[in-house]
Amino acid sequence: DMSVILSRAALLLVAGIIALITGAASGKTAAYGAAGFAKNLRQDMFYNIQTFSFANIDKYSAASLVTRLTTDVNNVQMTFQMTTRMAMRSPFMIICSWIMAYRISKRVAIIFLAVIPILFGALYIIMRLAHPTFERVFHMYDHLNRVVEENLRGIRVVKSFVREKSEIEKFDKVNDEIYRGFTKGERTVAFNSPFMQLCMYSSVILISWFGATSILESGNAAPGLTTGGLTSLFTYLTQILTSLMMFSFVFVMYTISKASMVRVTEILDEKSTIVNPEEPVTTVKDGSVTFEGVKFKYSQKSEKFCLDDINISVPSGSTVGILGATGSSKSSLVQLIPRLYDVTEGSVKVGGVDVRDYDLDTLRGEVAMVLQKNVLFSGTIKENLRWGNPDATDEEMEQACRLACAHDFISAFPDGYDTYIEQGGTNVSGGQRQRLCIARALLKKPKVLILDDSTSAVDTKTDASIRQAFKECIPDTTKFIIAQRVASVMDSDMIIVMEDGRISAAGSHEQLLESSPLYRDIYEFQFGLKGGASNE
Repeated sequence: DMSVILSRAALLLVAGIIALITGAASGKTAAYGAAGFAKNLRQDMFYNIQTFSFANIDKYSAASLVTRLTTDVNNVQMTFQMTTRMAMRSPFMIICSWIMAYRISKRVAIIFLAVIPILFGALYIIMRLAHPTFERVFHMYDHLNRVVEENLRGIRVVKSFVREKSEIEKFDKVNDEIYRGFTKGERTVAFNSPFMQLCMYSSVILISWFGATSILESGNAAPGLTTGGLTSLFTYLTQILTSLMMFSFVFVMYTISKASMVRVTEILDEKSTIVNPEEPVTTVKDGSVTFEGVKFKYSQKSEKFCLDDINISVPSGSTVGILGATGSSKSSLVQLIPRLYDVTEGSVKVGGVDVRDYDLDTLRGEVAMVLQKNVLFSGTIKENLRWGNPDATDEEMEQACRLACAHDFISAFPDGYDTYIEQGGTNVSGGQRQRLCIARALLKKPKVLILDDSTSAVDTKTDASIRQAFKECIPDTTKFIIAQRVASVMDSDMIIVMEDGRISAAGSHEQLLESSPLYRDIYEFQFGLKGGASNE
């Protein structure tokens, strides 16, 4: 009956066109949805990272955070895309195809039900075996990123010591570990496809056997199974097993990305160890700083305190010099002032108020800190300086640079203050970087200025000029100067000598020469009075 054939063919054609259109729309919307989901994930993770304290950053490491923002999010994105395309379509196809098969032959349809739990049981076993492997692999990615990051940051040291071969070997070792780990995981996951094929063709054999038997028993007449019905069963079998294959592929993707999901969730759920109080103080009265019975350690698991029994009172506008051997916790001391870390015991007060009672933005807005590692960002000198004050005028920037003894070398550049700074400030010298960072801090017009060994790369004459400019132009700002040279702190109102996390001595230069053997030894050695060469 050609009319029936033509009508059914037309219906199939229309259904095929609709499937084509909806399939293309599904792929497009899934791609948009997955890309938007990944964008939101990265955005939320990055926003949360911005709230992290130094302790949170130390917990994960910069390399691990980069891996989670890139590789892990990409894995989650791929799984999300596959899930939105298949996780609804596949179960729907399985249910509809089984209902149609059940209407044709109840006995044969039972075969489909028997196959499904076997497949899901196998998938569960594969997931349990593969997940730990992929979890280890993504931790190896952290290590790989750390190796690459260290190499790129220290590329000048690598080349100067001719250590390229050693770095290549280090990279190859980590890269091979990732390769072996991924290969092991993929080998486990690869069992999914052949097992699916085994179930599919076993089902075909069983349906062929029971279907043929049923046809023979009924004499190819109703109400038994017909030849046409058996052909339809094969069609529905193909649809069911194809849908199961698609569904299993989603599970495989989930297995690979499960470790990534956990790592992404860790960052989203991580809470900063330093938060604003419920009713924060929003005004810093002055730059006075007081340490009262302060004890501090970076980890609660540590037995020894990094800082122990610190008691200091610094009036507003004073200049405080801090000396001490490497590892004496000089930097740890000043990092407590802007609340980069919280004290373990005791309290730190700025302007007479415990730093934990301040609004964080208010406190850090009034405390400018130039760290040991001077960081400049890619952009012009003006753009870098305006980190200190986004609304700074050209005159204010020039004034800050004059105070930091940076104006002369900036003016010598062809583009002056519009000179482009490469990432990390690699196209300026160490001393120039330090002075630019000092100028940037001065633009904040802070009540407390902390220089953490920030003039180590400048000569003593420039160092003295910077300190004299501070004394004359920002007399009301409390200044903490960590230095290795006695000459950098000897004219301070107070000099603190640190030793093993404790204050060994405190006082003026003259007082310490009389009362502190350690300070006197440093002074005599640096000025060539005790077997050392003068640095003047």
